[in-house]
Amino acid sequence: MFERYTEKARRVIFFARYEASQFGSPYIEAEHLLLGLLREDKALANRFLRSSAAIESIRKQIEGHATVREKVSTSVDLPLSHECKRILAYGAEEAERLNHKHIGTEHLLLGLLREEKCFAAEILHERGLRLSQVREDIARTTSEKTTASRPKESSLLTEFSRDLTQSALDGVLDPLIGRENEVERVVQILCRRTKNNPVLIGEPGVGKTAIVEGLAQRIADGDSPSFLADKR
Repeated sequence: MFERYTEKARRVIFFARYEASQFGSPYIEAEHLLLGLLREDKALANRFLRSSAAIESIRKQIEGHATVREKVSTSVDLPLSHECKRILAYGAEEAERLNHKHIGTEHLLLGLLREEKCFAAEILHERGLRLSQVREDIARTTSEKTTASRPKESSLLTEFSRDLTQSALDGVLDPLIGRENEVERVVQILCRRTKNNPVLIGEPGVGKTAIVEGLAQRIADGDSPSFLADKR
């Protein structure tokens, strides 16, 4: 059932089971799931919970509401209540909605907020958490993380090459004289559908770089096929 869950989300379920056993509950309820989220310190969901309320305050509110029975052994595999099953199903839907491959703690939080009539959702609503706003914040936060984790585009090209098209635009290249045929041949090869990698061979000083600079100048001047327009 929990194959798609992140490691932190699985720990939340484990903590929720522990909390249910401490309250002597025969089922894992929504409030136990909320307590499980609070226990997972580094989870994304916890950022929203910590910013909106003190953890001890929420715990006391749940303790005041719950009927405390005799503690159940933590070795007992307590089942999920129907309410909690719905919340987990909502969490899976939220992950799909956000195009997230895995179900994380943030999706469990959204699932809790969707189960509006449960006591755990009431606690969250009292502290100002709203489904649409939290969903928006999660989408933005995960998007920023993805962007930040990407290596800078073309960093190797920047480090190990020169942008001759930009040099042509900046007017720092010398004009090419007498090598128009070679440049035209390079253009023809580049525009092929296959076998389109031209190779310039020759001794140092015969003008290989000049031909490439001539091509860059054509592109900068707009004097090239549309296929090569704005290429670098």
